[in-house]
Amino acid sequence: YFRGLGRDPTDVELESFAQTWSEHCSHKTLTGQIDYRDPQRQRQFSNMLRETIFAATNEVRRRLAHDDWCVSVFEDNAGIVRFDEQFNVVFKVETHNHPSALEPYGGANTGIGGVIRDPMGTGLGAKPICNTDVFCFAPPDTPLESLPPGVLHPRRIMQGVVAGVRDYGNRMGIPTVNGAVYFDPRYLGNPLVYCGNIGLIPRDKSFKQPKAGDLIVAIGGRTGRDGIHGATFSSAELTSQSETVSGGAVQIGNAITEKMLLDVLLAARDRGLYNAVTDCGAGGFSSAVGEMGEHIGAEVWLERAPLKYEGLSYTEIWISESQERMVLAVPPEKWEELFQLCRSEDVEATVIGQFVPTGRLVLKYHGHQVADLAMDFLHDGRPTVVREAVYTPAPVAPLRRADGADASDIEPSDYAAVLLRILGSLNVCSKHWIIRQYDHEVQSGSVIKPLVGLCNDGPSDAAVLRPRLDSRRGLVVACGMNPCYGDLDTYWMAASAIDEAVRNCVAVGADPKRIALLDNFCWGATDRPETLGSLVRAALACHDVAVELGTPFISGKDSLNNEFRPAGAQQAISIPPSLLISALGQVEDVSRCVSMDLKEPGNLVYIVGITRDELGGSHYAL
Repeated sequence: YFRGLGRDPTDVELESFAQTWSEHCSHKTLTGQIDYRDPQRQRQFSNMLRETIFAATNEVRRRLAHDDWCVSVFEDNAGIVRFDEQFNVVFKVETHNHPSALEPYGGANTGIGGVIRDPMGTGLGAKPICNTDVFCFAPPDTPLESLPPGVLHPRRIMQGVVAGVRDYGNRMGIPTVNGAVYFDPRYLGNPLVYCGNIGLIPRDKSFKQPKAGDLIVAIGGRTGRDGIHGATFSSAELTSQSETVSGGAVQIGNAITEKMLLDVLLAARDRGLYNAVTDCGAGGFSSAVGEMGEHIGAEVWLERAPLKYEGLSYTEIWISESQERMVLAVPPEKWEELFQLCRSEDVEATVIGQFVPTGRLVLKYHGHQVADLAMDFLHDGRPTVVREAVYTPAPVAPLRRADGADASDIEPSDYAAVLLRILGSLNVCSKHWIIRQYDHEVQSGSVIKPLVGLCNDGPSDAAVLRPRLDSRRGLVVACGMNPCYGDLDTYWMAASAIDEAVRNCVAVGADPKRIALLDNFCWGATDRPETLGSLVRAALACHDVAVELGTPFISGKDSLNNEFRPAGAQQAISIPPSLLISALGQVEDVSRCVSMDLKEPGNLVYIVGITRDELGGSHYAL
């Protein structure tokens, strides 16, 4: 490309390519060419996501035809589905794994803060109405002496992550209503932190369109050095040196700044003061301006960006991932009104450029041009990634006793003791101490809470919300995850996660014909064919089960290379295949919803469905 231009790339141009083409931002593995084979078949994917997850949604929507209730899927910052005659619902789940491994509080804090901005940056801006969170840690009782250099103790990570999500969500005034916690030794050094947010948006505000001539306005927090190279850092494996080398890639959050930004944004939206909005996520201005101006062109004046402190280079200004910042496309005639609104709420707003119909991204700094790139090459010029994927079934062995004898036909002599051990295991025992730190009553919309029962101390299948207090129509939020099955077969792991999320929704009263799904894949290094093969198999299950159930995927995210390599080690510690399925259901009347707690003695208990002779991957088998 640059040989054709007859010049070398500038530093900021190279950084723009690194951000835009990173695994974190472009999902180049899952959207690339994959040659897959297993014992039953061979298949070549030209775009695996499009041919599995996206294809399932397209098939479900085709069958729905005129009854299609999906509004926007895999296009904006979050998925959108229809709610009622006036509003749509927005849902997004993200991960913030690598930052949370280095700085648990800050990583989780900015993880939830970042995903809140996704619905805020969807369409013309949604009002956040609830949060979700799912965490995966190594056991908190891991011996200190067993930790590799550069790894924080799992208990410290767990406590920091919980506190980070708690503080940001509570200060924003957004209830945290659903989640889960899973423990496995393989999350040592690389925890998983899934954060989600649901928003409510007027139906006539669900789409955006920046226009040539619109001003590029930065609104919210100032720009600093925090978060630089966050996108590329999140795309690589962690090592013993990551804390020293990549510590600056962890952003610094401020929930109060984001709350002020939210209030101004919604007011400006309702006044029609801008044509488009997006958040400064991975890559900062680079991703926000680059995405908004992809089909138009943009000229940016980097010296105008408000800074936290002096001394930043133009490259640092462009790629910084400082938090609580959003970019608006503002018609010039609306700028003064927007500026006065922001000033009245003490929110900073600055014109940093303009969208121009050139098809190019031009960056200037104090009058000097420091970048000039064709938008089509920046977004479509990345070479296609070609990978090989192989799936080999895990060997199945009969259950053995400690002495090696076959134990498959031996029943326990004391089921009470077995039950007690299962209930006391880390993955089953109460997470009450975490849930009680979150405010799930703020905004007054929670109907079925995260904790239910006579004493409100038992876990709920799903949460039920009333987004509008003048209506009984409600939302159901649930999740499903089963990494245990992944050690046996990732196809059935994915199927189990979808099945669990859907059953949780239906159990409280959701209409099974109006359930939308989100997929979040967290995997190890997919340059290994067997690792990528297990991911492809999970994606195939997502397609098959979603089509069968009629549950479209509306949004998703993948996080690859979740591994930690200790200093001097040949083998990295890879996380188990981890697929989180989040489900968003709807109910006509929240007063008819039913919680999972037993109501009175003497009630009959029924098992609905088929129970088979199978315990592989269960907590009992563990």
